[in-house]
Amino acid sequence: MKNLALLMMSGAALGLVWAAPAANAGDRYGQRPPVVLSPDLSAPWVMQLGGQAAPRGGVVYRAQPQRQRQQVYQARTPQAEPRRVQNVSLAAPRPKPAPARQLDPKFLPQTVSYDGDQKPGTIIIDTRQRFLYLVEGNGQARRYGVGVGKEGHAWSGTERISRKAEWPDWRPPAEMIKRVREKEGRILPVHMAGGPENPLGARALYLGSTLYRIHGTNQPWTIGNAVSSGCIRMRNEDVTELYERVSVGAKVIVM
Repeated sequence: MKNLALLMMSGAALGLVWAAPAANAGDRYGQRPPVVLSPDLSAPWVMQLGGQAAPRGGVVYRAQPQRQRQQVYQARTPQAEPRRVQNVSLAAPRPKPAPARQLDPKFLPQTVSYDGDQKPGTIIIDTRQRFLYLVEGNGQARRYGVGVGKEGHAWSGTERISRKAEWPDWRPPAEMIKRVREKEGRILPVHMAGGPENPLGARALYLGSTLYRIHGTNQPWTIGNAVSSGCIRMRNEDVTELYERVSVGAKVIVM
């Protein structure tokens, strides 16, 4: 009887031992616990995802890739910008426009009063005032601005128009060629055909047997100055007008 009681107690103990693991296994696998994201940034899997944790107890967010791209762009921009500026700085500077050369309005043609005793058709040249007068009659004269001989080449006297020419050619005298070469270092041509580049301009009125002329110019801004070698120069439009109004044989007085 005693042995039977011991055997029954041992079986009960074994049943309890077998039942306990079953209960623990049911507690472990019967209901899954809730998943909790670790806020620990040191975890390797979090670092590989580029994660960034919110304050403790919050939600973990993935880092924004836009910020990284923006930083890379800003780092590269200063390297490319100096090359563009350098290319611009190598461009050739634009030449400054030449200053405008203007003629004093007082040297433009105009009709003025005349009370002298010269007959109509007579030309009077005032070298000091830089004016040429064409006597018209009725107490009037047509006045034009002129350029005259520079110092050492001015002259005065009375001559008559011996010849007229349109777009005259130019043959500077040997004395003039030598003087210009020695003083200015320029070599004048022995002959230059008439045209816009010719210094005698559009028209020429030859004075007697002298080498002097009343002629046009390709440098109209010099009108009103003492710049010639003794000739009387006018604007091309002015000498053309004078050319049509006077005849060969007209009297010319240079004062």
